[in-house]
Amino acid sequence: MRTVDVLVVGAGLAGLRTARLLAERGLKVLVVDRRRSLSAGIRTTGIFVRRTLDDFELPDQLLGPGIRDVLLYPPSRRAPIRLTSDRDEYRVADMAAVYEHAHRTAESAGARVLLGVRYVGASMGLVRFVGADPVTARFIVGADGARSHVARDLGLDVNRRFLVGAEIVHPVASHTATPVFHCVLDPRIAPGYLGWVVDDGRHAHVGVAGYPGAMRTGIRHLLDAFAADAPGRAVPTGPVERRGGPIPVGGVLRRLACPAGLLVGDAAGAVSPLTAGGLDPCLRMSDLAARLAAGYLRTGDQRMLSQYDGTALRSRFRGRLLLRRVFAGIRSPAAAEAAVAVLRGRAGRALVARVLFGDGSFPDVGARLADPVIDQ
Repeated sequence: MRTVDVLVVGAGLAGLRTARLLAERGLKVLVVDRRRSLSAGIRTTGIFVRRTLDDFELPDQLLGPGIRDVLLYPPSRRAPIRLTSDRDEYRVADMAAVYEHAHRTAESAGARVLLGVRYVGASMGLVRFVGADPVTARFIVGADGARSHVARDLGLDVNRRFLVGAEIVHPVASHTATPVFHCVLDPRIAPGYLGWVVDDGRHAHVGVAGYPGAMRTGIRHLLDAFAADAPGRAVPTGPVERRGGPIPVGGVLRRLACPAGLLVGDAAGAVSPLTAGGLDPCLRMSDLAARLAAGYLRTGDQRMLSQYDGTALRSRFRGRLLLRRVFAGIRSPAAAEAAVAVLRGRAGRALVARVLFGDGSFPDVGARLADPVIDQ
């Protein structure tokens, strides 16, 4: 039976980055994912914010052009609020290519990645799969999504508050028009969140998300209804891809680690509770997780794992969690129209600009929680 230092369950961005960083520290790492291709089952829009692009190296050729303009529409779609930054605030990635790049870099670092392998369960270090022989693992990293099976097996916290999102992605005729991020605040199609359209000159992303209990019909029907006349949507010039899945918005979970393993990405609730963005948090949490897990496995000192503590982070999310509750309380078109009217004022525009263009969407977890000497 094969023995590994670390088993990573889930070959998304968080899992592959954690695996790469652990392998670079000399650990024997195995990654498994039930998908047979990383281009299948993509759930994220792939919007990277400026702070992520500033702090992490992402291949430029995998990113679309910079986006500086955001239009926020009320349900009537009339007179949207336009906000313009003097910097590129967003870039939309080719996520299939991003995952493949992360796959290659993880394997180049020494991690082994097995696709088409489904995690079944773990007990006392013995891990069982469908599609591969069992292994013995010293440590397990749960990167298996918002409804993590690893979290349950390890006795760690699990996500309980979700939005559900759906999106269509398709190529558009090449153009040089300034890319715009269109956001529609309309509880009829996205209760508790937004509908959105992003056209970066190569592909259009059209999506909706909201609280499933507040949706009058299924998410797919709401998406189709929104896409029929969504502002800024271009005509498809090729196949239409559908994406979707749950989005945890309850904030970072409190209990993220134990001597048997830890959680990263959506499994850890590492998603901004206000904007529902998860790409920046998954990279930051993965870096911290790899640093602390490697130190723990090298020394056996459980105090290192105690630093991977969501409770310390949640104190920095009070304002975002409060705004999430306010957002969730906008239940009617009239309330949404009134909210956008308030946001037209100077203070309202400043608040929207801070949410959309600010640097505080997710805390810099490394500076606050990590012990800087563990990698020496």
